[in-house]
Amino acid sequence: MRGFSDAERDRIRDGLVETGRELFTQYGVQKTTIAELTDPVGIAPSTFYQFFDTKDDLYAEVLERESDEIVGPLMANSFESTDDPETAIRRFLRSILDEIETNPLMRQVLVDGTAHEYVTRGTEGERRAERDEELAFILPYVERWHEQGELGDTDPKVVASVIRAATFITLHQDDIGEDLYPDTRNRMIDAVAAGLTESSR
Repeated sequence: MRGFSDAERDRIRDGLVETGRELFTQYGVQKTTIAELTDPVGIAPSTFYQFFDTKDDLYAEVLERESDEIVGPLMANSFESTDDPETAIRRFLRSILDEIETNPLMRQVLVDGTAHEYVTRGTEGERRAERDEELAFILPYVERWHEQGELGDTDPKVVASVIRAATFITLHQDDIGEDLYPDTRNRMIDAVAAGLTESSR
């Protein structure tokens, strides 16, 4: 079995992630073959397993890196850009919905059904851990607002959960209808942001 230097391993792993992102976005995980992933990187299909145990593991790495690239700017432009909770929530929801609706990979994962397929594979404990991880991005801000008396008596975790749940409107674009979706989306954002903070006014 051929050995690789650390630099080669990093290059190959990064290449597999980039190729995986392109192919998974275009064809999905199941329809993408190992050979299609390894050919552009210049390794044999069997060598793939020196880097990832399965395609699903590569897919998880692709999603993790995509999330890392998105989260920083998203938080900077919302929760970290203002001390006003209503404005922060409104900016966050607009930004994350814009990302989901325009980023091909995120759209495939969340809107076209891939997310449901992968989420339902886990145990209840794993799904709960995933939810807690998603809430962890915004919970510290909500807890600070709560301590400052800006959210009334609502449990901060419930507030964070409502914000997270509002992003699921993207799953129902077809149900809402192309003609109604943009205005429905924007009015929902305004209603959630105002509703979560109205008790502090």
